[in-house]
Amino acid sequence: MLANKLLGKQGAFWAEDYFDVFTRDMEHELQTVRYIESNPTKAKLVLDPKEWPWSSARFRDEFGVLRL
Repeated sequence: MLANKLLGKQGAFWAEDYFDVFTRDMEHELQTVRYIESNPTKAKLVLDPKEWPWSSARFRDEFGVLRL
């Protein structure tokens, strides 16, 4: 995989084990969104989730929760 080559790594790039979860209600959806948006902060890539360029957190204040 190109990403592994660029990073000088071997093995699986993505997590091998994953699962889907049914979103029960709006509160559960918001908890899930907050969890996802906080990942770059937990990984110490940014101080604020809104600083992560690929995060929906940057748009939430202006547009609310983005609906699909």
